[in-house]
Amino acid sequence: MVFVRITKTKAYFKRFQTKFKRRRDGKTNYRMRRRLITQDKTKFNAPRYRLVIRITNRDVIAQITSAKLVGDCVFAAAYAHELPRYGIPVGLTNYSACYATGLLLARRVLKKIGLDKQYAGVAKPNGEHFLVEEPESGSRPFRCFPDIGLARITTGARVFAVIKGAADGGMHVPHSDKRFPGFNKESEEFDAKKLKERIFGGHVAAYMKMMKKEDPEKYKKQFSQYIKNKIEPEGVEKMYAGAFDKIRANPDAVKVAKKENIPPRKSFNKKKLANADRKARVASKKAKYMKHRQPVAEEEEEMEVEEEETQE
Repeated sequence: MVFVRITKTKAYFKRFQTKFKRRRDGKTNYRMRRRLITQDKTKFNAPRYRLVIRITNRDVIAQITSAKLVGDCVFAAAYAHELPRYGIPVGLTNYSACYATGLLLARRVLKKIGLDKQYAGVAKPNGEHFLVEEPESGSRPFRCFPDIGLARITTGARVFAVIKGAADGGMHVPHSDKRFPGFNKESEEFDAKKLKERIFGGHVAAYMKMMKKEDPEKYKKQFSQYIKNKIEPEGVEKMYAGAFDKIRANPDAVKVAKKENIPPRKSFNKKKLANADRKARVASKKAKYMKHRQPVAEEEEEMEVEEEETQE
């Protein structure tokens, strides 16, 4: 039996090409990104917009971006931390908040380009599948493609709530109803009532009622912010319905005032010195050392003199 030792020669490393850094870190799916940003040459320099959706532990980020040579440019953005301004102070990452964030982004974008009156979308969310239709004449709807990044494509996922909110808001976002709550995979039928219940926080209200009845202590702990803001299970649907109306009334972003008296940022990198500055620094250190060293040297001389006298 012969064992062959496989060695990677110099020629191998010359041919080896490393992956992009964000691919190595597992942050970007470049195969998906290439398909999302590639534009037809016949459309010249027309941007291809994407609805970028990212959900963190405490926030929902929805942005309209387009790829350029210098990098991605954000055309408009909406965040879940803006929702308290519209009457949603709690639960900023649940399904209903994701829908509200998508709706806020859509109304903000359409108002920015002057199409908010022509494309009103669905004024009263009903959970039914909706896609904006192109008119025979006039301006076409604002079209963008969903970009969910590395999020898992599962039925009922919150990223699709943002897509539904943007579509109901009047933007043309190509999608199907197969990933919304209420879709039955076996019968391939869609129940719009279940999706409507999720949009208006019905699942949150039902869980609050059950927890309040079965375990009041856990209810006080888990829904402490709801209790603090005086939100009862019966008022959850009303809260979201009012927020949707307020978003449609005024989707404009509010500029946050800059904080005053901000302490300067600490810098831990030493400043690079010139040759003359380094020599002056060494000379000052020597002078400081000799200044402290002189009394000690005098004491040592006195001790030596005393020892010599004792020996004599």
